[in-house]
Amino acid sequence: MAKPRIFVSSTYYDLKQIRADLERFINEQGYDAVLNEKGHISYGSQEKLEEYCYKEIDQCDILVSIIGGRYGSQSHESEYSVSNKELKKALETGKQVYIFVDSSVATEYRTYEVNKGVDGITYAAVDDVKVYEFLEEVYDLPKNNTIHNFSSAQDIANFLQEQWAGLFQRLLSDESKKKEVNLINKLASTSETLNSLVEFLVDEKKNGESAISNILRNNHPIFNDIREKAKVPFRVFFESGEELALLLIGIGFGVVDKKDVNYDQNYFTVYFPDDKTKILRVSREPFSDEENNSELKTLTPQEWKSDFVKVEDAYDDDIPF
Repeated sequence: MAKPRIFVSSTYYDLKQIRADLERFINEQGYDAVLNEKGHISYGSQEKLEEYCYKEIDQCDILVSIIGGRYGSQSHESEYSVSNKELKKALETGKQVYIFVDSSVATEYRTYEVNKGVDGITYAAVDDVKVYEFLEEVYDLPKNNTIHNFSSAQDIANFLQEQWAGLFQRLLSDESKKKEVNLINKLASTSETLNSLVEFLVDEKKNGESAISNILRNNHPIFNDIREKAKVPFRVFFESGEELALLLIGIGFGVVDKKDVNYDQNYFTVYFPDDKTKILRVSREPFSDEENNSELKTLTPQEWKSDFVKVEDAYDDDIPF
């Protein structure tokens, strides 16, 4: 069974223990933790190592970004560090991202905001002012920029546990809403039929009864019943018993005549084309002239009876071959 893959992004040496604790926590949740120092990323020989980290993010579902006091290794392709670029990659590809900032770094960041235009200032919580410059970009993100401070790995684990429980609940809620959407679609389809009925009545006030009859005729229950029971692969439509007979004969059904033991005067009966042991019976009652089985009557679904169209076993001794 597929598991969510969680990419843990941060500098390594200063956050080594935090990363190890998070790996254990993620695995305990039943998910797959992805950490480059544990060999979870497949490296090739065609590109720089950092490029394989960025590609691995495409294969992950969630990225957990941890920002501490070290800036980390500089990317070969940009002014950002590798961990900075990992976060930017996840944001660009629309991954679910959780960002955590060391509490001491977050506190000193307020000092940086006030003095960022002043030269010669050194900061105690970070080894490079670029950490704060990148944080400034992160705080300015228009979306997916939920940032939380942490003092220990447990702070991160507690927050993620609550968030992932919320994601699961939302998934269940979305599945429930799909059923509501299906119901709405069915109601919309019914509404379209009603609108069509109203339009007919408005356009043909004098012939309103005829308009209603046409709509009901086009949606006659006999069409779907025959299509399902006769296994016809296309839309069924006819206006008389004679047209029904021509339709069924045309697709290979064999007519049961009056001399056949399977003949029933109350039904129009035919043999299935691919199974002569089965017969399809269509009652003459839905037709206006039962003797000649002619014009189809207008019937609503409420007036329709299930035994008007039925499939039965034929008598073997009298099956024509």
